[in-house]
Amino acid sequence: MSIGRLPDHEQRVLDEMERALRRNRRLDRRLRTLRLSRLPDPARGVARLAAYRPRVWTVAILLAVSVALLVTGIITARPAVIWAFAAVWPLTLFAGFRLMRRRTGD
Repeated sequence: MSIGRLPDHEQRVLDEMERALRRNRRLDRRLRTLRLSRLPDPARGVARLAAYRPRVWTVAILLAVSVALLVTGIITARPAVIWAFAAVWPLTLFAGFRLMRRRTGD
């Protein structure tokens, strides 16, 4: 493939395509607001986590699921249930502590 200039007829086709794309306002707006950041911003994630305000029902449901998984894991000793409990329990603790902190006035 050559890296030189395009032939005239191909250049005209390319110019016409570019003109048509420039006239498309929706595409122009999407391209202007497109974010080029590929890596997540850790500071933003920490800020969202610090701003998390759980509701009482959320903590109650998480606690019920955690207790159910704990009892099921003790009875069956299945690794999937134990891993599910290991995943849900820290979320329950975090939500519970955030709720207690909010209730006590920070």
